This record gives sequence, C-alpha cells and structure tokens, in this order.
Amino acid sequence: MGLGTVAVTGAAGNIGSVVREALRGEAARLVLVDRVPLTPRAENEDVHTVDLRDAAAVESALAGADRVLHLGGVPDEAPLADLLEANVLGTHHVLEAARRAGIGRVVLAGSNRVTGFYPVGHHTGPREPVRPDGLYGVSKVAVEALGQLYADKFGLSVICLRIGSFEHRPSEPRHLATWLSPRDAVGYLRAALTAPPSTRFATVYAVSANTRRFWELPDPAVLDYTPVDDAELHAADIPGAGLPADPTAPQAGPYARPEFTLRHLKA
Repeated sequence: MGLGTVAVTGAAGNIGSVVREALRGEAARLVLVDRVPLTPRAENEDVHTVDLRDAAAVESALAGADRVLHLGGVPDEAPLADLLEANVLGTHHVLEAARRAGIGRVVLAGSNRVTGFYPVGHHTGPREPVRPDGLYGVSKVAVEALGQLYADKFGLSVICLRIGSFEHRPSEPRHLATWLSPRDAVGYLRAALTAPPSTRFATVYAVSANTRRFWELPDPAVLDYTPVDDAELHAADIPGAGLPADPTAPQAGPYARPEFTLRHLKA
C-alpha cells in the first residue's frame, strides 16, 4: 500500500528523525511539523514550524495529508499544566484537524508509562486498566482517550502505539525488557500507517522482541508487525544485567518513584 502524503509532527525529535529518513523514499510527500525549524532534505519534503497549541496552524500544516503520525509533545515527566497543553491539547488539535480534513489514518505516539505500576512479573496487555506511573503517563492516558473518542464519535481511524524505551542500543537493565530498537520502531510505525482502513481503533505496545519483555506483542490481526530485535543480545554490555529482577517491582522502574514526580509539583 502506498503511503501517499504523510504528515509527521515532532519530526525533529529522536523518533521523528529516524522515521523521516525511513519514510522519505516511501511517501509521495512528507510534511514535517515541529516547533523547531527544519530544512527540507529532499524534493518531496515540506517543513512547517508549528506550535501544537495553535489549532489553526496545525490545521493548515496537515491540510492535504493522507495519514498523520503524531509524535509531537513533551516526552517525559513535567508539570501537569505543561503536559496538558503540549500533549493533551496538542493531540486534540491534531485529531480535530484530521476530522475536519477527512484524513484517513492517525497514528498517536502513546507510551508504556500508562501502565508503569504493573509489576515486572505481570505480562501486561493493552486491554487492562491503565496504571500510569506519573503525570506524563496521565497525559498519555488522555491522548489514548482522545483517540478512542474521535474513532467512536467521528469515525476516524486511530492507532495508538505504547512506545517502549527507544534507544539505538539498550544501556540499562530495564531496557532488557522495554527496549524498542530504531528498526522495530520504524516497523511498528509503518505497519500502523498502512493498517487496513477497517481498523477503527487499536492500542498496542511497540516493543522489540526482548526475551525479558513484560508487555504483549500485538495480535497480527490488529497490527501486522513482528519485531525482530532482542535486547538480550546486548546484555553482556549492560552493568547489572545478570542480577535477577524483582517480580514485584513496578515495570516503570525509577519513573515510579515519588521523587520523580514530586520535583514537578509545587511545594
């Protein structure tokens, strides 16, 4: 299936930069959106400097797109007001622009942090109740809820990817379970962009085929991508990789600690 015109928000970010390189030769046109100024690198690239809080600017940038990959927003723990503006309101503007323009598919960058308080010993699937590990996780719960709303109420086709630990190489023990390699990230995103239009709404974990993972891989009937990389191949290079994991500890690891969020709360 051809990709047509693909709009990518957060195109200057870590994942956005990798996806830009991977999809440049596959999309008829790439519309790259970020609040950081970008420079076109190919004839089929259009760039837009946009703050996702500006609904009119978002709608203008996404006009003419066939598919939207929404990666933009605050990527980690922050004051709730900042997360609500960038992640929740920004996502609302993207979905509303897609509704108004009749865009066929929106892929939302969710996060594994929406279920960070499930224990390491629990194999977690996307249909279980959310257990966010912080304010960032709460904002991503809202992102998923907005996607579900726009799918149910307005008929958009929305896929939410609960992205794992995106790194070129795993570098800490938690990554042995949570790593998402660049190759697998592109695979998941491409599969989400090209899933059949009959897929009205889906939420899946985007994680590599890690031997120690504690999240379900997607059902091929929901998202047809099978990851290929395994963090275990890098275990020898990771200090502490040989220590047994506490099955009762939160999957979020240090992100679940009170101090991770307390520093963003008013005294």
